[in-house]
Amino acid sequence: MEKVTVKAVTTGSEMTSFVRFAERHYAGCLQYVPDLEREVRDFFNPKKNSGLEFSDIQAFLAYRGSEVVGRIVGIINRHANEKWHNRNVRFSHIEFIDDTEVSSALLNAVAEWGRQRGMESIQGPMGITDFDKEGMLVEDFDIPGSLSSIYNYDYYPRHMEALGFTKEADWLQVRVKVPAEVPAVYTRVARHARERLGLHVRKVTNSEIRQSYGRRIFTLLNQAYSPLFGYTELTDRQMGDFVDQYISLVDKQMMPLIENEQGELVGVAITMASMADAFRRSGGRLWPTGWWHLLGGLKWNRSDTVEMLLIAVRPDYQGMGVNALFFDDLIPIYNKYGMKWAETGPQLEDNARELSQWRALSPQTIKRRRCYTKKI
Repeated sequence: MEKVTVKAVTTGSEMTSFVRFAERHYAGCLQYVPDLEREVRDFFNPKKNSGLEFSDIQAFLAYRGSEVVGRIVGIINRHANEKWHNRNVRFSHIEFIDDTEVSSALLNAVAEWGRQRGMESIQGPMGITDFDKEGMLVEDFDIPGSLSSIYNYDYYPRHMEALGFTKEADWLQVRVKVPAEVPAVYTRVARHARERLGLHVRKVTNSEIRQSYGRRIFTLLNQAYSPLFGYTELTDRQMGDFVDQYISLVDKQMMPLIENEQGELVGVAITMASMADAFRRSGGRLWPTGWWHLLGGLKWNRSDTVEMLLIAVRPDYQGMGVNALFFDDLIPIYNKYGMKWAETGPQLEDNARELSQWRALSPQTIKRRRCYTKKI
């Protein structure tokens, strides 16, 4: 058997091999949700990815002979390393066949790339920002994946442990059945938040998002998420990019904002009908017919599952009923749209306040995923 070699991606054809390896690797896997090919390419484009202003990245391919058998990206996020006082090289977009020679070669390539730049540890999977997919799936491989999170085969974590990587952080996702009525505890707490605290739900238009609310939303996210593991505050350019690329796609009825009496934004919930099936049908490509599947998933062929992409509350309003206002507003809308299930994005397992808010809905915790680390 030929030896495994790893090569830094430097040409357009190599990048095409990098992007399309996952399509071949997960062929026939019903749980896998592909990324849009265009978005993977844009991740490496400084004109499209403003995170590259403060991050160095390098993609690698693993070959056995002439066959591509794995891929990985190395990332040095200078802002994160400065904030958290460490010297980490992150790995992302990791995929490999079930061969430890391949996984070892890929991770060693990133470790060496980082070591040459003064890094002391390797961690991942993590992206440039907290809004990139992060965390390797370590449980529930039989459950279909979601648009906002990583899916990988069950042998991946076995490789990580065999190669000496250890747990740095775990995330959990929460799945709940959408109730026919708003639970009484949410109704009661929401009423208190409105009457005693002067909080109210506001829905905005795309025009309002572009004019001011988009940056206000992401400023709030910076405030709410700053203490969380690995988080790097978004720059003004990143805020603009996220507004332009993503927020305009969300049904604004499913994106409640919470304001106080002074008109200050104190909470936001961004939710949308699951696009997982639409992305599977598209194969990760817009052309020739992928755009039709994606448009259908957004407009007229909605899933019965809603993805609760993120919930953020300004720190001084946490624990004051803002989450109850979200549920009081959203549950009737989900029922109107015929949605039966709701699933969160990954939430840190030690974020007790975040996880406890689902208690009244008999939550099921699923899809544990892990950030691994190792000294280099």
